Amino acid sequence: MTKPTKVQSILDRVLAGDRMSVDECTFLLESHDIASMGAAADEVRARRHPDNIVTYIIDRNVNYTNVCNVVCTFCAFYRRPGAADTYVRTFDEICQKIDETIALGGTGVLMQGGLHPDFGIEWYEDLLRSLREKYPTFQLHCFSPPEIHNIHLISKLDYETIMARLKAAGLYSLPGGGAEILDDEVRKRVSTKCTTQEWLDVMRAVHRVGLRSTATMMFGIGDTVEHQVRHLQRIRDLQDETGGFTAFIPWTFQRENTALGRRIKLEPTGVDYLKMLAVSRLFLDNIENFQSSWLTQGLRLGQVALRFGANDMGSIMIEENVVSAAGANNSADETTLQFLIREAGFTPQQRDILYRHVNRDAQLEAVMV
Repeated sequence: MTKPTKVQSILDRVLAGDRMSVDECTFLLESHDIASMGAAADEVRARRHPDNIVTYIIDRNVNYTNVCNVVCTFCAFYRRPGAADTYVRTFDEICQKIDETIALGGTGVLMQGGLHPDFGIEWYEDLLRSLREKYPTFQLHCFSPPEIHNIHLISKLDYETIMARLKAAGLYSLPGGGAEILDDEVRKRVSTKCTTQEWLDVMRAVHRVGLRSTATMMFGIGDTVEHQVRHLQRIRDLQDETGGFTAFIPWTFQRENTALGRRIKLEPTGVDYLKMLAVSRLFLDNIENFQSSWLTQGLRLGQVALRFGANDMGSIMIEENVVSAAGANNSADETTLQFLIREAGFTPQQRDILYRHVNRDAQLEAVMV
């Protein structure tokens, strides 16, 4: 009888219900047996989602401003205050984008922007109230932790007060942007925005006021496996505490047109991405949903991700400006995502931001009332 490898022993233990340790997570990320890791992650995905359904969402990424008062060397989207090509979207412009999204069967908007030096909490409350009044059932999935931290700096309010006020104004949920790698050894080299603890504290406040959020990871920015494991551990610990994360979404740094990209010439590979996704599914045993990042990895690898632990294909991306500015120019419509899901052996199903299945006819009738 062949003795199982250390990788397989770890996987067998996790599949038997044991929680993966930090050392085991590190060992898997440093190993190369992605086939075994992928098979184990696929098994966990199947146990979590026995209906054989893979979901997707129809929404739109709206960036309300590109003005940003911090410098992130991995970003090609931001513009410093006073630059010639800065913008702030008007309410009418945002409404036009929402109307187009609804016409395509969309259920919500993912709205984020730069860290504008002049926008206190009242600006965000006014925007949310106006949008909720015009679109009472449309889901407003908005403002990443760095944006909340920026409001904190400008308005001198604690995170929980900010989140309670934004929720009252109409905020539906919070995206997990700005996480990058949750380790200050990495963050201080690539960005001047919020620290690891500030990101986590914002998310804790989000969950305390009864809102849900996603969690993300962007790796390949000079981080090591040790940094990546710390990131995963911090996400798992906070989820143990609050239970507020609906999904985890890892992707790789896109380097085109960025200052950091001129220094880091080798991006993470497709194997690196699939391994991270699989290990994340196995390590983050308290998070239900894992999203394929076809936007950054391409449609084909995004489809393969569905057999490496992902149960969600993400958004059709009617509009996306931040990652595409750094060179990720993949695109897909609903028909394409449905085809990719079916060809991977699953049943496609539209969802909303909280991963609830959407009945298109009922949803459209409700939004248009």
